[in-house]
Parts: sequence; structure tokens; C-alpha cells
Amino acid sequence: MSMMEPTISPPGDGGFLRVRLDLSYDGAPFNGWAVQPDRVTVQGSLEDALAMLLRRSIRTTVAGRTDAGVHARGQVVHIDLSPAEWAGLARRSSQSPEEALLRRLRGTLSRVLGENTGAIVVAAAALAAPGFDARFSALWRRYSYRVADRPGDWDPTRRQFTWWHKLPLDVERLNQAAAPLLGLQDFRSFCKPRANSALASTVRELQRFEFARGSDGVLVVTVQADAFCHNMVRALIGSAVQVGSGEQPVGWLAERLAAKMRDARSLLAPPHPLVLEQVAYPDDGELGLRAELTRARRE
Repeated sequence: MSMMEPTISPPGDGGFLRVRLDLSYDGAPFNGWAVQPDRVTVQGSLEDALAMLLRRSIRTTVAGRTDAGVHARGQVVHIDLSPAEWAGLARRSSQSPEEALLRRLRGTLSRVLGENTGAIVVAAAALAAPGFDARFSALWRRYSYRVADRPGDWDPTRRQFTWWHKLPLDVERLNQAAAPLLGLQDFRSFCKPRANSALASTVRELQRFEFARGSDGVLVVTVQADAFCHNMVRALIGSAVQVGSGEQPVGWLAERLAAKMRDARSLLAPPHPLVLEQVAYPDDGELGLRAELTRARRE
């Protein structure tokens, strides 16, 4: 819940300035990204810190909502400020508004997060190019996921960011099973419907779904798409490891995709190893067009 009295945030037009924030966070202390009543979330904490700084409620728009326990190294949000708010950030200092926003936001985030100070870090702040929308202008999102499938690779110092899988996984089988899912597909079998979203599209373009063993012996999964449905990444990985372990045939993922039906076999991989690594955007001149096209497709 916001610490300030609720007000209507500026809509990003009519003279208001759009500001892009690049941030990272440790998802462990939070109940996911999105604001929830009486629960600590990343969005709620960030908006409380912004409200403390700007003395009014602020609504953030995010590139991709993350589930409880999921982390981010390359998350992007935008907010809308009036020219007076933007200019006033520096107060009487010689800092630019960007520098002042980062410095002061570190302070208010620390006050909001308390013992979890450092769980959210805003790395960059800047005025966005015309047409920028953190969500709808994005070209793609890329996630990583770590799986240690051999007890000898179970490192206690990294267990908070790694799935300790009890069965050995075959990398070749994993990549063979993943390949047919690439491209523009209906991922209904791998999505958990959100509340009040019965009509929402589950069609996405899966651009990368790859498994590779790192020098430390741990499997690293790379998943990239134009956008993701709720729980889609975890469902894809949770299903794929059943093929990698030999529990299911190589063609099982393709069969599930074709069925377009979520059932009890749709196991979710644990959330704690999942990291949003990067969100990519087009050149500045194409941001507005990209946002329009994405909105039209989603609606």
C-alpha cells in the first residue's frame, strides 16, 4: 500500500515527461512484482519510495512482471513526471535531475526496504525518447535459469539461485525437445491464466530456448521471447526437464504445445533460479510504432 494519499498519476502526455528507470532486484524478499494488498512486492516498494520522494502517488509501468521469488538484472520501468517535478529533483545542488533522482531514490528505497536494503537497485534514470513505453515498446525479454543436476555440483553458496535437480539431465535431449517450440506459437499449454484474463492471447514468439552446460558443470537455460504469459518460462523449463531426465520422450513438448491445454502434467520449475536478464528496445525513432503494434496485438 502507498504511504502517500492517493492521487492520479500523470498520463505521460499534456506536457508531462516520461522517465525510464533501469533496475535490478533480488526477488527473494518479495511476493512478486505487482502490487498486492498487505504484501511486500517490488512494485509496491519502488512506488512507495518514489511517493516519499515526490510527495504524491506514482504508478510505474514495467517491461515484464515477475513472479514471487524471481529476480531481475535488467528490468525496465517508466514513470511520468511534470517538468517542475523533474527540474526540482536537484533542489539547489549542481547535480543533473538524473543524478539527483538516483541519489535521492537510493535514500528513500533504503527507508522503505529497511533490513532488505539493497534488494532493489535503480542503476540508471533518464528522460525517455518520444513514444517510449517500458512494456509495449519492448522487442523481447530474455531470462536465464540455473539447474545443478549432479550432487557434486550442488554448491551451498549458490543454492538460492540454482535448482538442485535430483536426476541427471541430457543436454542434447533438452535442446532437441525445445527446438519445435521456437517461433510464433500458441503457448496455452504452458501458461497459467491470470484472473479476469479469459480472453487474453497466449500467442507468443519464442525466439530462444536453449540449454548449455557451463564450465562449473551447471546447466544454464536461456529463454527469450517477444513477451511471456504468466508462469510461461517456469512451465517450459519444468516440462523440458522431464524430457531431459528421460521421464518423457523427446517429442513430448511439441505434443503438449499442439494440445493447447494446461493439465496436471504442467509442472512449474522453482522460481528462485529465474532471472530476467535483459529487455531490448528498437531505435528511438521506432519506439512509438512498436508500442502501437504491440498494443494492437495484445488487444
